[in-house]
Amino acid sequence: MRLQTTSSLALLAAAGLTAAIAGCGSQPAAPARAAVAATVVRGAATTEPAVSPVPLAAADTGFGLDVMRAWCGQNPDRNLVFSPSTLASALGMAYLGARGATATAMARVLDLPAGVSTAALEGELQARTKALTSLDGPGVTLAASSQVWADPSLQTRKSYLNAVATGYHAGVAQAPFSTDPAKAAAEINQAISAATRGHISQLVNAGMLTDIGWVLTSALYLDAKWATPFDPNSTELEPFTPAGAKPVRVKYMVGTGFRYAADGGWQAVSLPYQGGRVTMTALLPPAGSASCALPSQASVTSLARSLTGPGPVATVLLPKVNLDTAGDVGDMRPALERLGLGVAFSPDADFTALSPQACCIGFVQQAATLQVGEKGTVGAAAAAVGMVAASARVAPQAVYVNFDRPYLILISAAGTGEPLFLAEVDDPLAS
Repeated sequence: MRLQTTSSLALLAAAGLTAAIAGCGSQPAAPARAAVAATVVRGAATTEPAVSPVPLAAADTGFGLDVMRAWCGQNPDRNLVFSPSTLASALGMAYLGARGATATAMARVLDLPAGVSTAALEGELQARTKALTSLDGPGVTLAASSQVWADPSLQTRKSYLNAVATGYHAGVAQAPFSTDPAKAAAEINQAISAATRGHISQLVNAGMLTDIGWVLTSALYLDAKWATPFDPNSTELEPFTPAGAKPVRVKYMVGTGFRYAADGGWQAVSLPYQGGRVTMTALLPPAGSASCALPSQASVTSLARSLTGPGPVATVLLPKVNLDTAGDVGDMRPALERLGLGVAFSPDADFTALSPQACCIGFVQQAATLQVGEKGTVGAAAAAVGMVAASARVAPQAVYVNFDRPYLILISAAGTGEPLFLAEVDDPLAS
């Protein structure tokens, strides 16, 4: 049986990762640190039958690897970090408003299961939201949220608001995109800053909001302590060789007893956080790999399976990093178009399930930070999808693993595999 409940007006708690036409990586609401001058109205949320969130986690992982491959190809030899879960959530909210060829293209890019009904997808999204909520606990602070921002002059379909309320626990807040874009940008940025604990303070600006009628936002904050902290006294300076550059000396954390696996030349080490609900997997490509080397999703799945069963352990040398991706590199439109999402950005897009006045996606912007140190990891991510209004039309034997060359970081939920952060570390000394 499907139960319907309608929530009343509520103060905006922290909207995360902005997405106008947003995403498929569901995220629970995050508590706000400061009052926001907007109120949120939610649609009628349907309580769906319990299902597994694992299929969507696998879809988000495949989507994340595809995005990183396209994005890194456009920005080679530099550090990159984003949240596949958050970007998928922002685009997933947009997908719930898409129809026809636009919906088909978005489902393909988002790696959604073929033939899944809207009701079934909402149930899986709801399960993912609940699973993300359960990650917060002793040793791990995790807060995620999604939000719809709409210009008060435009109509947003009630059925769409019901869908995002069911799948993403997202409501709608009014923002004056057409009359005061600077104020609208300030309100969105204030909400994102609150959701990310101040780590991301400016995701959008007034110039980006020209002709925009809706912005779908999603955000994620993570502060996780290692189950076994690294000893700061063991941290040492050693060489690291960036792609196509001379070696540099960086600070390496040194630890032992971490689960190890290998597949297709890739080496993986599992570094769990307290409570076992979230884990980092550090992935080292085969020696001599070209820039932007990425494993297949099948390899990631195989490595993850091996890391959970009995197997070898490793001594690890892992660089300390402080990654920050923002500015021009945060524009995800080129990468998404390369993946086949061009129709969603064109006047031929069909987002009529969001509103009869909706045209197409105007921008997809993301920002993320990731700090990895001896005590644990702090990360924040936000994504924004801007929707153009139609009127505008625009214990065995130990192994020794030294991460002394470009490598990947994947932080995911241990139970479902939901990819919270994915990073390419080309040079630990660069931000």
